[in-house]
Amino acid sequence: MQVARFCKALAHPARITIIKLLLTKDSCVCGEFVKELPLAQSTVSQHLKELQQAGLIQGNITPPRVKYCINKEAWQLLQDSLKNLLK
Repeated sequence: MQVARFCKALAHPARITIIKLLLTKDSCVCGEFVKELPLAQSTVSQHLKELQQAGLIQGNITPPRVKYCINKEAWQLLQDSLKNLLK
């Protein structure tokens, strides 16, 4: 189930912080997350990969960087699913 995959991806505090940052901006590159999180660049990259594999974020490759943004369709699906679950 897609919602379970979303929730699993959000089960780490760093990933929640990444999502919160993306919800306030159109897009971010990995370096911007590294400035906000007390984590190594490689660790932040791994968290971004997990969120991307779950479908919650998208990466737009603009060499030499990847700009990440919220996958709006997936985010809406998660919100709707959680609302239905908590009724």
